[in-house]
Amino acid sequence: MAYFFMQISSVARSAGRRATASAAYRAGERLRDERSGRVHNFTQRRDVLHAEIFLPGQYAEAQPAWARERERLWNMAEHAEKRYSARVAREYQVALPAELSAPQRIALARTFAREVSERYRVAVDLAVHAPRPGSDPRHFHAHLLTTTREVTPAGLGAKAGLDLSARERARRGLTDHRSEYVYLRERWATLANGALRAAHVDARIDHRSLSAQGLDREPLPAIPLAHLKMEQRGLRSEVAERIRAEHRRRVELRQQRALRPAAAAAPETPRRDLEQVRREARQSWLALRRQASTERAATPEHAAEAAPQAEDDLAL
Repeated sequence: MAYFFMQISSVARSAGRRATASAAYRAGERLRDERSGRVHNFTQRRDVLHAEIFLPGQYAEAQPAWARERERLWNMAEHAEKRYSARVAREYQVALPAELSAPQRIALARTFAREVSERYRVAVDLAVHAPRPGSDPRHFHAHLLTTTREVTPAGLGAKAGLDLSARERARRGLTDHRSEYVYLRERWATLANGALRAAHVDARIDHRSLSAQGLDREPLPAIPLAHLKMEQRGLRSEVAERIRAEHRRRVELRQQRALRPAAAAAPETPRRDLEQVRREARQSWLALRRQASTERAATPEHAAEAAPQAEDDLAL
């Protein structure tokens, strides 16, 4: 069954990441980082099905050559940022429907990459990956690594897209970051569903939350990639275990809440008036008193005690 997944993240120096290393890993290529002199070599990868760079349409005729070369593009992105904590790239990762054929999945990923490039006027480095051996065989996915700055014939210009500050977005009359995230999620769902429909596949994906879809179930636990890789190497991850335990607890609580409406739907005993309760209590007490008196009068001891009193009553 097709499922929705989109993750938008940043490649930041503050996290020890480099745009050149990220591009080399996703494209399965060998790139040299000019700032550090380090060579990132991932040519051994065999799961990269397609890799391609997209540029904004306005440069269709005068395409800057430097932006078409992966190593030059991402070294340019590194040189464009001066701060030690700067974001040097942004990534959009999406799950590709396994119900589509390989060419259909690549065509879908290319359409989305082209739209992102046109919308923000950035370079988009697309890489389509197949499932790794031993993983879920349906896990076809695409990585869209984008520059954080606009592409111009002379180089990289001002910040763009989600990397614009909130103040700058407001000055330009753009929506806030949250609305932009929602737009991207909805747009990806629309493109994927269109591809599924064109392929005559009944499955559909939905970008909305489970509650917005009217589904009362707990979402799957989101385990950080680094900890998943630790477990794949046979190492224990306390973070992953804690996330799974918390997920199980939420599932149990949800199941308990689901049982409460059924119990609440049972017919309730009508509430009685306070005075009625008092009357019934008094009647019960009087009945017990009469019963106790009757039983006491029937005992031999009580009869012997009552006999002299009866004789005195007759004498009177």
